Amino acid sequence: MTAPRSPVPDRTYFGHPPGLFVLFFTEMWERFSYYGMRALLIFYLTKHWLYSDERASVIYGAYTALVYITPVIGGYLADRYLGQRKAVLFGAVLLAFGHFLMGVEGTGGQGSPALNVFWLALSFIIVGSGFLKANISVIVGQLYPRTDARRDPAYTIFYMGINLGAAIGAVLCGYLGETWGWSYGFGAAGIGMLFGLAVFVWGKPLLMGKGEAPDPVQLRRRAGGITLEWRLYLAGIAGVAVVWWLVQNQDLVGHLLGIAGALLIAYVLYTAVFRLPREDRDRIFAALFLIVGSILFWALFEQAGSSLNLYTDRFVDRAGVPASVFQSINAVYIVLLGPVFAGLWLWLANRGLEPSAPAKFGLAMMQLGAGFLILVAGAANGVATPVVFIFLIYLLHTTGELCLSPVGLSAMNRLAPAHLASLIMGTWFFASATGNFAAGLIAAAAGAREGNGGTATQQTVLDVYSTVGWVAIGAGIAVLAISPVIRKLMHLDTLTDAGTGAETIR
Repeated sequence: MTAPRSPVPDRTYFGHPPGLFVLFFTEMWERFSYYGMRALLIFYLTKHWLYSDERASVIYGAYTALVYITPVIGGYLADRYLGQRKAVLFGAVLLAFGHFLMGVEGTGGQGSPALNVFWLALSFIIVGSGFLKANISVIVGQLYPRTDARRDPAYTIFYMGINLGAAIGAVLCGYLGETWGWSYGFGAAGIGMLFGLAVFVWGKPLLMGKGEAPDPVQLRRRAGGITLEWRLYLAGIAGVAVVWWLVQNQDLVGHLLGIAGALLIAYVLYTAVFRLPREDRDRIFAALFLIVGSILFWALFEQAGSSLNLYTDRFVDRAGVPASVFQSINAVYIVLLGPVFAGLWLWLANRGLEPSAPAKFGLAMMQLGAGFLILVAGAANGVATPVVFIFLIYLLHTTGELCLSPVGLSAMNRLAPAHLASLIMGTWFFASATGNFAAGLIAAAAGAREGNGGTATQQTVLDVYSTVGWVAIGAGIAVLAISPVIRKLMHLDTLTDAGTGAETIR
């Protein structure tokens, strides 16, 4: 009797399965749309809807926080019912609709009826991200055994796709939005999302059956004449209405994050302590340490889209280049340096010298802090900041990001038992949500002492950046000191592939 054939030929490209590149280009176009829109968002809030710096920063933080909290729900629904592939497909449809709605400008100002359309557009993007973001990252991990040495390089390649899209999106959408009009920039983001949707639909066979529903029969069961699958889709659309209300009540988002975070961590800890074998339990503890540590990183790193974007617009000698275009610098650095870091980790691993994941997190925080301090030093002369210091802060933030984000994605997928994969990945993005909301509060603090027109003074921003720079360096040193203990909790020497019995629930 012959063995069943694989859905696609057993071939690789550059040593990786072809499904990786389907996910690469899907995520590339999704990030094109997201970061293209994000490059314009703080300016859209301050220049078109006429919010103050402080208020715009809080709105921005609440929006980005919700973008990263909804993957917890989307990850759970994918794990339990939909499967990751259907969740990604549904999320992509919602995202495309939301990005096109962003093009409805109205007359501007907070009295415009079109402001409600703006909130609705943000809501579609938030819910769409919830279904897509964590689940597409999980499919990447499903293409490889848990012990496969190609996993970290695969996530770094995938991360390059994210940033290739982000770079192109920030340049194209930012230029069109600031030069031709907001609707042109946001419309370009919507077209990019349609491209991503098309790539994902076309590439389904190359995913080799990964990410499918755990129980397809259950999805087809009807109640009231509607299948479970379509009830889940309708619930997602109803969730848009809930988010439409939440995104307009930013203080409530902060309380929601606190309550939901406590419940989520409690549930993960309960599962780890009472339902997992000892080594899997320790791995969850290690994953939670990395998750909590990432909150500070994202709270500071995400100044890029808010306070740093406004600083670049107002206080940097940029030779007439639209400020939103500078949002592409981080992404360009990652495209250039991503292969260098992927090769570096593999080269060090082959010689037994690779830093552990927690050690990489400590290094990331130190580089993040150094970036802020360099910008403060470059602006000390009190005149327009030379543009070279914007390139330098993004360089150090990028090298820090490459030490943390792709490594964190890989660690979440490696440390989590298969049945908890999307939940743990969703928790990772929940930490990003918390960090993004905190980023909005930090940016609001930078804009709290306002000059004419409700804009922050240069010195206020620099004072905040000096403080957070030193805090990040101190935190990085502390993480480096404790990293050997966390590495022991990861039990990498006994890690086995899924299905070998190592992740049986007690």
